[in-house]
Amino acid sequence: MPPTRPGGATVVTQERARPGVRLTARGAIALIFVSTLVAEAAGSSMVVGLVFCLGCLGAVLLVQPRELLSLVVTPPLVFFVATLISAVIGTFGAPSLIQALGVGLFTDLSAGAPWLFAGSVLVLGVAWFRGLADNVVELRAELRANRAAPASTGPAGRQPSGVPAGKGTRARGRQAAEPGDVPVYAPEPEGYFEPRVYGSPRESKD
Repeated sequence: MPPTRPGGATVVTQERARPGVRLTARGAIALIFVSTLVAEAAGSSMVVGLVFCLGCLGAVLLVQPRELLSLVVTPPLVFFVATLISAVIGTFGAPSLIQALGVGLFTDLSAGAPWLFAGSVLVLGVAWFRGLADNVVELRAELRANRAAPASTGPAGRQPSGVPAGKGTRARGRQAAEPGDVPVYAPEPEGYFEPRVYGSPRESKD
């Protein structure tokens, strides 16, 4: 039976409200990468750009809402890696591999820059509509909690900074007695040894 609110209205969970295929962040990134890399075989910057934008749109629509933050930062890197692999494959058989790789990579990135910008903006816009702001708020709250935890709690029995180990106990056992105080036996800390001489000195015989 689905949960109900105090007023009696039925609460529909997110999984039941939006049935369908859901991808993890890795699956969404793989979708963009594979589609862009396959489109590189066409040799047309327009085809590559359109496929890249479609891949970005499909990935941001299918990814799980809690992993939107991991997806929005990856399209530029995915596009660069796919373009680099295509440029490396295109240099096979060239007289100068380094020169051919540099020229091909520069040409492909220059031609695909508008599509790269469009795909990145598309992912950011759709992700924000799907709840990217909530992910950012959760990340900030988690970071604040991680920073506050070491400051509020510390290891048990830790001496204050700047005081050598064992000095605090010895100081408490040897506090100076004030006038009018009743002497109290204060045992020495464990491991402390002070040599004592018993008896009286022998008198020298003439």
